[in-house]
Amino acid sequence: MAAEHRRPVEPDAAPTVAHHTAHHAASAEQPSGPQAEQHPEQHSDQQQPTGGRPAQQQDDAPDPNRWKALVICLLGGGIVLLDVSIVNVALQSISSGLSGATPEAVQWILSGYALAFGLLLVPGGRLGDAVGRRRMFVVGVALFTVASALCGFAPNGFVLVVARLVQGLAGGLLTPQVTALIQQLFRGKERGTAFGLFGATVGIATAIGPLVGGLLITAFGTENGWRFVFFVNLPVGLVTILLAFRYLPTTPKAERGQKHDFDPVGIVLLGAAVVALLLPFVQSEQWKSNAKWWLVVAAVVFAVLFVLWERRYGRDHEPVVDLRLFRRRSFSLGVGLATVYFAGFTPLFFVLTLALQSGLQYSALLAGVASVPFAIGSGIASTVGGRIVHRFGRQLIVVGTVLVLIGLGAVIWVVAEHYGPDLGWWLVLPLLVAGIGSGLTISPNQTLTLSEVPVQQGGSAGGLIQVGARVGSAIGIAAVGSVFYSSLASTKGDYSQGLPLGLGVSLVFVAAALVAGIVDVVVGKVRGTEASV
Repeated sequence: MAAEHRRPVEPDAAPTVAHHTAHHAASAEQPSGPQAEQHPEQHSDQQQPTGGRPAQQQDDAPDPNRWKALVICLLGGGIVLLDVSIVNVALQSISSGLSGATPEAVQWILSGYALAFGLLLVPGGRLGDAVGRRRMFVVGVALFTVASALCGFAPNGFVLVVARLVQGLAGGLLTPQVTALIQQLFRGKERGTAFGLFGATVGIATAIGPLVGGLLITAFGTENGWRFVFFVNLPVGLVTILLAFRYLPTTPKAERGQKHDFDPVGIVLLGAAVVALLLPFVQSEQWKSNAKWWLVVAAVVFAVLFVLWERRYGRDHEPVVDLRLFRRRSFSLGVGLATVYFAGFTPLFFVLTLALQSGLQYSALLAGVASVPFAIGSGIASTVGGRIVHRFGRQLIVVGTVLVLIGLGAVIWVVAEHYGPDLGWWLVLPLLVAGIGSGLTISPNQTLTLSEVPVQQGGSAGGLIQVGARVGSAIGIAAVGSVFYSSLASTKGDYSQGLPLGLGVSLVFVAAALVAGIVDVVVGKVRGTEASV
């Protein structure tokens, strides 16, 4: 049976006796030789052990600590995602309270984190697959915590930029372990629920970051409040490390001592492609010369060389990315959808926070409060979406992107018609609708994209999804920001015109995600291969 038709077996639902009977029958009938090796991924979910128990025991029952382990994963992943948006409202505080915080340094505080984060996502996932996900998770959280302390104690802008680069590398190492551990620990409907909770964490952390940052700056003052934006990670990081040793599964005994190929050439080529692609977008406002766009050409060249190398290297070795993953429509389309969706979703809070703080003189706290409706809608819908994605498949994502389009369209109308001190109140309902749509898009897409990925490749596959999201976010912020700032320049700072025009670009990206979802639904119905959990 083709992989697209296959539904993973739920460990909780299979009686032990029946399972063993089926297992031995399958073992007896399984062909050997090249024919058996053509599609090894079809049996990978059953062969991959979880935790430190033997494979057979893992097949009989799910890990009893899996839900506690999920909480630990969400804590670690949450602080990384929070730092993507929490710093936005702290930039004014950094500029006024830190010596050497030049406009260029402030820009690198944002873009350096994004570059370093994207650089290590796939290699970090590969490391987790090869040497142990718990080990790399702990290393990632520890490095992120130390880097956060360095950020908070930074004496000048240069040290803060360097510390943010280290923080981004740690985030890139940590994030793919989260999706890989969810892939490893959960099956069937439970996996959808787990990814739903992860999607809720993504949406809430991204949307609530400005609120947390605003609260901290209000509490500790403009001059030093930005330092506590980083210090807040310390207790969370320390608790996460301690709990990780207790509840996260260790490397299975069957895999200990196995040698893995790390494919250093592939890692370097992929890293060069990611950096060359991200750099001109994350530096679009500071790097005015059009020469920066030659880096996009260089990125394409590096990407082509990467593909050629992986195809050659993969004949006899274990490549950093198994290109056969992209033959699965659920994976390739899911990565593409995540890329264009994040290009439309992420810039919303970037330009909205600027308009509220700089245009309407909202405090950092009030600007953060404005994002709460989105966080509430996203958190609730992500949890619900994870529970029902097995019933509706990609159709749920179509509904979600339609709601995001409606919400963003309503935001544009509200800004154009009611731009003033009470704008925050007018935005409550549109942002709530957009948040609900986002919750029905991110977590179901994550679940469906990884639904047919072998567990042992969960880290690198999850890293690829995150790379798509980071690239999309960088492109979206650059495109929306370019239109937004150009409008401000031509209208002498009229945010009521610049904000709708910028968000109009976001609408185009979300519409592209909607088209991708519709195409997958239609093709799946025609071929009888709808994506499912």
